[in-house]
Amino acid sequence: MGFQKAITLLEDLIKKAGGCAVIDGGFATQLERHGATINDPLWSALCLIKDPDLIKRVHLEYLEAGADILVTSSYQATLPGFLSRGLSAEEGELLLKKSVTLAVEARNKFWDAVERNPGHSYNRALVAASIGSYGAYLADGSEYSGCYGPDVNLEKLKDFHRRRLQVLVKASPDLLAFETIPNKLEAQACVELLEEENINIPSWICFSCVDGENAPSGESFQQCLEAINKSDRVKAVGINCAPPHFIESLICKFKELTEKLIVVYPNSGEVWDGRAKRWLPSTCFDDDKFEVFATRWHDLGASLIGGCCRTTPSTIQAISKVLKDPKQS
Repeated sequence: MGFQKAITLLEDLIKKAGGCAVIDGGFATQLERHGATINDPLWSALCLIKDPDLIKRVHLEYLEAGADILVTSSYQATLPGFLSRGLSAEEGELLLKKSVTLAVEARNKFWDAVERNPGHSYNRALVAASIGSYGAYLADGSEYSGCYGPDVNLEKLKDFHRRRLQVLVKASPDLLAFETIPNKLEAQACVELLEEENINIPSWICFSCVDGENAPSGESFQQCLEAINKSDRVKAVGINCAPPHFIESLICKFKELTEKLIVVYPNSGEVWDGRAKRWLPSTCFDDDKFEVFATRWHDLGASLIGGCCRTTPSTIQAISKVLKDPKQS
């Protein structure tokens, strides 16, 4: 598929969805609700090895909830991570491809059923291949600090992401989702890779945020967006896995800094302790509040809205309902 045609698919989806497409919610959260044990450096990607049918089931649950975009289970799926588990490079690449295949199969199965039901309110979903940050691979919480150490430079980050990006692109997703990017350096690495590899799939790049104002590294988002704003291959930019109460001001900030689409999918408001591997209690937001927030975020200019960690299909259903039915807003 040509690049412009792929962009048109996304733009048409946003239009059909009433001006704001709905992204799915917390993937690992839902796997755990079904009994999966994923307290592991591979995290949700562990199910690519142990229980791929569960992955497809979760995708279907989010589609039923009204998601317009499925994000694949490849966030923490990396070739170094698979190699550390004793898998071969070939086996690791097959698992990366499987993450896209499972989402596409779920989307196609759901859409086939929907088309047999006249008067349905669903849109044919797009599949976004998840590319987690280098910090996600380290599994030490550094995607929320941006502290990668002095030995991590631009070329090292590009080398880390390159092969995974190549494999995922060959699996033919509709979109690429670079997630929880914590600093300017990794954002630049992602942009340069898209150019060097001549990627013809639209991408979004989402940053994490822990203070409501800057990237976790302490760099301003103005600095972080410099390379992104120069790239035609990045269609959208925004925030994922940050508390909901940060999102409103961040949308306003991003609207001043970029002309790209704005994408936001916050977590529930709880805080992840990367070293202890557990969620720390916080003032969590229930689905009713997500409805209110989602409407406000859309009004402020977000074109893609969903949920991240600790959100569920019920969260996405609430968001979808209020965004697609003006009477609910």
